[in-house]
Amino acid sequence: MDWGSVAGLALGLLALFLGQSLEGGSIHSIFQPASIIIVLGGTFSAVLLQNGLRNLISAIRLLNRAFKPYDDFFVELTRTIHNWNSTARIEGFLKLDNLISDQPDPFIAKGLRLVVDGVEINKMRDILDIDINSFEREQLYAIKIWEAAGGYAPTMGILGAVLGLTNIMENITSPNLLGQGIATAFVSTIYGVGFANLIFLPISNKLKQHLQQDLLKREMLADAFCCIRAGEHPALIEERMSSYWHVQVKKDA
Repeated sequence: MDWGSVAGLALGLLALFLGQSLEGGSIHSIFQPASIIIVLGGTFSAVLLQNGLRNLISAIRLLNRAFKPYDDFFVELTRTIHNWNSTARIEGFLKLDNLISDQPDPFIAKGLRLVVDGVEINKMRDILDIDINSFEREQLYAIKIWEAAGGYAPTMGILGAVLGLTNIMENITSPNLLGQGIATAFVSTIYGVGFANLIFLPISNKLKQHLQQDLLKREMLADAFCCIRAGEHPALIEERMSSYWHVQVKKDA
């Protein structure tokens, strides 16, 4: 769990509630079920229409990654690559075949299989690049769901405000109904802007950062598989892998 992300969300909500209290308003007044239904229902209806059910489900499945820390994979992966290379140089490529079935990552299993099968380096790189590009497109389709939600939510908040004002006009002669209509009107706008800027857009950007880490890891693996297949010296492979560490450090910074 990335407690920094959790704290960021909690701090944003606390700031809203605290500001409401300092202004003399009631916290209960900003809890309007009608506004939530209008904003969330309208937002995800628009997202579903734009992107389809499959991508929406993928986006929901990715949601938990927004609250996970970034993967610090370099040290462990470098050690694993060194072990693969040592096995290939000492015992031959075929020995790597014993490792394929134990790999939970399909990309690693595919790379090892290409090395064992003796695929030419250029073709190997092409195959792995296609896999990387397909993975990136698939992830971006899901991530853009949250980005789209961040764009639609404020508009749905305005729609809720208009509906609330319409209700006010229809009940202008009934003072007891005016308060509810005004509350729905203004609170809908708060929900629209709040959901977009405190939840949807930050989630989208966090998932994009995770995707960049995943792509960097796959690029590192693809390069390593080609180096192992070419029979390059372990020191040279280690030097090449260290370049990816510098890239990771810059991204984290």
